[in-house]
Amino acid sequence: MESDTIKLGFERDGFVFPIDVMSPAEAKRIRAAIEHAEKSYTDYPEFAAGFHAHGNFLLPELDELTRMEPILDAVSRVLGDNILVWGCTSFIKEPRTSNFISWHQDLTYWGIDKAEEVTVWVALSPATEESGCMRYVPGSHRQSIVAHEDTYGEENLLTRGQEIAVKVDEASAVSVILKPGQMSMHHGHMFHASGPNRSNDRRIGFAIQYISTRMSQIDGGMLPVVLVRGEDRFGNYELVRPSNQPMSDDGRAAVRRASKIMERYLYAGADQVGRREEHRVRR
Repeated sequence: MESDTIKLGFERDGFVFPIDVMSPAEAKRIRAAIEHAEKSYTDYPEFAAGFHAHGNFLLPELDELTRMEPILDAVSRVLGDNILVWGCTSFIKEPRTSNFISWHQDLTYWGIDKAEEVTVWVALSPATEESGCMRYVPGSHRQSIVAHEDTYGEENLLTRGQEIAVKVDEASAVSVILKPGQMSMHHGHMFHASGPNRSNDRRIGFAIQYISTRMSQIDGGMLPVVLVRGEDRFGNYELVRPSNQPMSDDGRAAVRRASKIMERYLYAGADQVGRREEHRVRR
């Protein structure tokens, strides 16, 4: 996809897809690394929190994915050339399950001062309507953050079961169908949701939240992040250099620091805290 097409489409609709970023074989390799980690590292106390918010601190393959040139080239068309990875998450829906994601906006609970953010969602298995792909409402990114309600629904995979409290024009929603190795990118104010996985395969995606180095946390918290392109002249975040070894001591320590800071944002004003780690934000 041409870079001008990416920029214009993002400005008009709030999202762009599909964008080819790697071969199906490469997507299969990274999927295998994730599934190996699921089997091998569950005894580490940092694994659940890291896997669902900062996977690039723990697995070299995921750090590598956040740095892929086709991804950064697309993101830089929107954010410019100085880019941080604010967070990243492996989003997995098991086959033939009823779990879903309600309509929401990403930036609702992130505690970030501006909206210079792009969420990239990379398909590591087929994302189809049957498997519960995301759905976007075109143009909804032009709204600021709207009211959300916490539902804490057992089948809702969001941290608080948060759901947009205003009417959503679902009839206009676009299904984000992706092949393994393709990605979508969307604005942090985008109305989006996803349904259950009715297919016979796991629906595996990897979401990366990129921000401009100009951004900062509202309360000044020094969240650990990774500089993946350009330079950071602002110093609003703690810059981390992920290890080339899985589950390194430094990586697990960074997860602990990040989790402590992020809990303040994710549960700000919540009636309940300490939701199960497997309900950390997925879509």
